[in-house]
Amino acid sequence: MDNKNVIICRCSDVTMEELYDLFDKGYTSFEELKRIKRVGMGPCQANTCGKMVQWELAKYLNKPLEDVKFQNYRPFTLGVKLNAIKEASEDEDES
Repeated sequence: MDNKNVIICRCSDVTMEELYDLFDKGYTSFEELKRIKRVGMGPCQANTCGKMVQWELAKYLNKPLEDVKFQNYRPFTLGVKLNAIKEASEDEDES
């Protein structure tokens, strides 16, 4: 398998090779990976890549999966059109 072509985080275009380069440099927590490569910070909020990153960390560290700390789950975010905010504000003003 060519790790250069395996995308582990689609939102931030992080490859498996980049991930293992960070592991080799000593970055072995999900929080560190988030800060350096934005893994898990895209629109999916790690719902796509999170468990894969956790699994790769567990393999790299030779630890059971449950011993590798995962990030806190956060709810999905949705865009809100400015016009909707304006209209809601106007509705409050009329009440």
